[in-house]
Amino acid sequence: MAIGRLMQGKPHADTPGVTIGAPRTYELCGAFCFAGRRNRAFTRLAALSGAQRGDRVLDVGCGTGYLTRRMALAVGPEGSVTGVDPSPSVLAYARRKDRAGQGAACGYREGVAEDLGLPDGSFDTVVTSLMLHHLPEELRPTALKEMWRVLRPGGRLLVVEFRPPNSALGRHLVHGGLGHAMSHNRTDLLDGIVAGAGFEIRGTGDVRPWLTYVQGARPMSEEPVPRMG
Repeated sequence: MAIGRLMQGKPHADTPGVTIGAPRTYELCGAFCFAGRRNRAFTRLAALSGAQRGDRVLDVGCGTGYLTRRMALAVGPEGSVTGVDPSPSVLAYARRKDRAGQGAACGYREGVAEDLGLPDGSFDTVVTSLMLHHLPEELRPTALKEMWRVLRPGGRLLVVEFRPPNSALGRHLVHGGLGHAMSHNRTDLLDGIVAGAGFEIRGTGDVRPWLTYVQGARPMSEEPVPRMG
């Protein structure tokens, strides 16, 4: 996940509390946290993105490429999927895991969410999962406006975040195992941040066991949203 200008050895958003120097460790930790439902949950997220066969997809903060690879299956071999992440070691792991199979080949590049360095309007679908809460609050609008910029008019956005448990025990376990940023994640603010970046909100909801999402779209015609300095 693109966590601003993340430095080596700091926690990585794919599995908070595990450093980006150990991508296989947090990949296994992520699987454990989803209690066997990870593949089902992320396959559902790929469907919720609205990506179609042949789409050009960007995964912002791709981490080890778990969602990236499922997006590749959604768009098929005629599509393309690019994952962006600030960690070279995580990207190297994602490249090793990539198997095109029946889907698009995945391309991975180093970069940060608030300055993607990609052409305007170059993607049909942008997805980001478990990334925004790790950005400083002042950078979150900038990151979303970058996603708006690289989407074509009419393009689709899917933002996925961790939904803290309702029970006191669940919150205690999450706080102890995944860290403060996850256990106090203000997902009720998510749709407002997305709308503030210029997106039309198309839907919201939850995916069990721990995820919430916002579906958005860049309007077909609009005044340009200025980039943040």
